[in-house]
Amino acid sequence: MDFVKQKLLAVSCAITTALVWGLMWYPFRHLHGTGFSTAATSLSVYIVATIIGVTIYRDVFRREARFEPILLLLAFLYGWCNFAYTWAVAEGEVMRVLLLFYLSPLWSALFSRLLLHERLSRIGWLVVVMSLTGLVVILYRPGLFSGQIFSSRADWLALSGGISFALGNVLSKKAHGLPVALKSAMVWLGVAGCGLVSLLWRGQLVGEMAQLAQPDVALIVLALGVTLLATSIISLHGLSILPATQVMTLMLLELVFAAISAYFLAGEAMKPQEWLGGLLIASASLMSGRIIAKPNAAP
Repeated sequence: MDFVKQKLLAVSCAITTALVWGLMWYPFRHLHGTGFSTAATSLSVYIVATIIGVTIYRDVFRREARFEPILLLLAFLYGWCNFAYTWAVAEGEVMRVLLLFYLSPLWSALFSRLLLHERLSRIGWLVVVMSLTGLVVILYRPGLFSGQIFSSRADWLALSGGISFALGNVLSKKAHGLPVALKSAMVWLGVAGCGLVSLLWRGQLVGEMAQLAQPDVALIVLALGVTLLATSIISLHGLSILPATQVMTLMLLELVFAAISAYFLAGEAMKPQEWLGGLLIASASLMSGRIIAKPNAAP
């Protein structure tokens, strides 16, 4: 009975994580619309998450914190992943951004092959083909290959975010011995760092961060920081109990939550062409847990 309760709790954690990320676009877009840019939001929100997270896990950091060079690379990759995603959904169509981001299994397969020299299974090659087909279906329009393939900055941000996520996942295999709390903190700092660099580059750091003096902006930022921290904790709990393939299946609910919320909150409806491409990408994601061939198995 205890096992059943634990599994139900883990399933609830995975669904809650999918729900949060399926709705996360809305507060980021709202703040963006008020003039508080995604860069400023990312910097402030993830600083809040870092401060609270390090406070909660201070004993873990005292016992196990140590520096490894790969942490800097992971901080950049995962930082850009989250920053690019939130920037993209603040500007672009929510489902288009999510589907381009969900191409990450394709990039994971390719990076695993190139960097780790892991052989792709037959399912792995199928994931590659289905993902690429889904990408072409979503992006297709007359004259596609004679002009600009990606029609907006949001497309490029979503694509680069998915690539960063996939590369981070592949490289994190080399950092499996590091505490989860430490890697999480580096991710939060990485996102905040991307926001800081963007604001400094545009010379808007002081002007935009001054908007935190507005109670409504400060309250949303605080709520987002706490929510993202809590989501990180509960998602890790779900991953510690459920098989990775089941977690991936449940996390695909993010697409459902995002589609529903984008329709009702932003009036964004997917076209049949996008539904077809999304189905191919989602199906490829479901099979992504078996992209690597087992040793001595047929490719």
